[in-house]
Amino acid sequence: MVEGEAVVMAIAERIVKICDKLAIPYVFKASYRKANRTRLDSFTGIGDEAALKLLKKVRDTFHVPVVTDIHAANEAAMAAEYVDVLQIPAFLCRQTDILLAAAATGKVVNVKKGQFLSPEAMQFAVDKLKQSNNPNIILTDRGVTFGYHDLIVDYRAIPIMKAMQVPVVLDCTHSLQQPNQSSGVTGGNPAMIETIARAGIVVGADGLFIETHPDPANAKSDGANMLHLEKLEPLLEKLVKIRQLVNTF
Repeated sequence: MVEGEAVVMAIAERIVKICDKLAIPYVFKASYRKANRTRLDSFTGIGDEAALKLLKKVRDTFHVPVVTDIHAANEAAMAAEYVDVLQIPAFLCRQTDILLAAAATGKVVNVKKGQFLSPEAMQFAVDKLKQSNNPNIILTDRGVTFGYHDLIVDYRAIPIMKAMQVPVVLDCTHSLQQPNQSSGVTGGNPAMIETIARAGIVVGADGLFIETHPDPANAKSDGANMLHLEKLEPLLEKLVKIRQLVNTF
């Protein structure tokens, strides 16, 4: 999420350099506000307008597309003034009013599949957007609820959702969350990010969502499942090689 200008710009600059070096298309993602927090005292943001202006600064400075979440229908038009892609959070993927408001902006809409849904059920979200005259759709998988404190990735979801004729992204970090911990702080298993990413490439994911930070232990949100920024380049180097091999078949 947007923690402040220094960290946002530093992360964007570093990843842009890595992706340019490896010829990987890059979309910068940060939440301008975190609306879904377990505890009342959790950090939610630096202020909507300030955060959105920083996202626009990333776009204008580094010439990359930018995506952020929206949490209610009345946020769509506001966020659309600053970013290229509007993301519908997983818990809100069935909310028709939010989907229609996002579609009405004409922006690309990335819908994260709910942890509680089958991949087949995402056809209805796709239909709502297309029937609202917005064909600019991405679907993102982020695992399925497994018990109360874990998620599991069902890789069948990738080809199932790709059959809906939209790009499909695999969220390699949120899929490793361990929510609802007794402390009220979501846990995670970042050691498995590479495993999730490798498998996603093999089964045909069109893109990967990887949350990274120069100091995950002190990140203000989702630090427990982030990849350390210093580990990103070697991971992407491996993934590029895997993608090249997969494309030979």
